[in-house]
Amino acid sequence: MKKYFSLLLLMSSSLFVFAQADYKVVFDLTSKDSLDQQAVIRWLKEIVNQSKDAKMEVVMYAKGINMVVKDKSAVADAVTELAQNKNIAFRVCAVAMKNQGIDKSQLLPGVETVPDGIYEIISKQRDGWGYIKAKN
Repeated sequence: MKKYFSLLLLMSSSLFVFAQADYKVVFDLTSKDSLDQQAVIRWLKEIVNQSKDAKMEVVMYAKGINMVVKDKSAVADAVTELAQNKNIAFRVCAVAMKNQGIDKSQLLPGVETVPDGIYEIISKQRDGWGYIKAKN
């Protein structure tokens, strides 16, 4: 019995490690609410602390782009720090930037633009990434 329990424990822990090896998630942020911004930062930090190889991307469009605009972000320091991690990307919808009159020069360091935020999310999902809508 002890032998079977040990084997079961080994198998289940191996599955857990295997599942963690392919950790890819895209966060969808459309809110300018600072609580939503803080939640995304907290999630990113929690995930990276659990799985250093996890790949994460935050896609912002609509009012969500405030998270990465220099004078509007409630989490500017955290975004700048996390953007230095090669496995974390902050991507802003160019259409939303144009609609809101925001120039690339107003973005925090390390933030990238994508032509269409919604298409970026759909592309990530097609590639097997998990999806989380950021809302507190």
